[in-house]
Amino acid sequence: MTRNLLDIDDLTPDELETVLDRAAELKAAHEAGTDAEPFDNQTLGMIFEKPSTRTRVSFETGMTQLGGHAIFLGPDDIHLGHGEPVKDTARALSRYVDVIMARLFDHEDAEELAEYATVPFVNGLTDEAHPCQTLADLLTIREQFGGFEEVRVAWVGDGNNVAQSFVLGAAMVGLDLTVATPEGYGIDDDVLERADELGTAPETTHDPEVAVAGVDLVYTDVFVSMGEEDEREEKLQAFDTFQVTSDLVGDRKLMHCLPAHRGEEVTDEVIESDNAIVWDQAENRLHAQKGLLVWLSEQS
Repeated sequence: MTRNLLDIDDLTPDELETVLDRAAELKAAHEAGTDAEPFDNQTLGMIFEKPSTRTRVSFETGMTQLGGHAIFLGPDDIHLGHGEPVKDTARALSRYVDVIMARLFDHEDAEELAEYATVPFVNGLTDEAHPCQTLADLLTIREQFGGFEEVRVAWVGDGNNVAQSFVLGAAMVGLDLTVATPEGYGIDDDVLERADELGTAPETTHDPEVAVAGVDLVYTDVFVSMGEEDEREEKLQAFDTFQVTSDLVGDRKLMHCLPAHRGEEVTDEVIESDNAIVWDQAENRLHAQKGLLVWLSEQS
């Protein structure tokens, strides 16, 4: 049966550990100059409704390093949702490529692509979830701290798609997580319920100072995501006290999925400091996704 990844909890905790292990092995091989190329003559079809730096380059480079090929399909290149139904795009692409990855607005479109594709489907981002980012986040934390046991993390900012997938991933690996958001911008109740079923739902607060007390790592993301530009002034006002500053971070590590809006959710000083591990995190998008693609191919 073809396996898909719509959100991080489409994996079991054991499968998540296996994907991270694959990623670590592939990263070590790449650094040693001994890349395996299991995807000879295979193609990844990459559908993009949203612009991207890390998602496009990491997936395309990853397929190259694995011996395969990637095709970029932007909004003006195909008929996704206009000109033909989403399900028809899924079925047609499945006759040409070996894996489909899509970076979309509506999560329902990702679900429809996954339902009708006959090859593995990977959610490269939707407004509800960003599981590939969570894979990279967990790989980075495992590298930095030697594992997940007794690691304490604070999410400070918006309860957005990145936060929601990270909440689920943290529950799956046993991270001690506290989430600080303004009122009205928290994690969805159904995500908290899923996290509780997977392990432990995070503590929640509306006070960043409370969230970071005693933690090893602070994680933040933009306050205004793509597609929310009309809410910009309202959101910036609501998040006025949530900026991650040097005083808030202290000597803790900092993660950010990037791109960063410096001077809004995080100061330039913090993201340029030795505490920031954002570039390791960005690099690990490449290795985590390679691990995922290899694992998906093993399930087919």
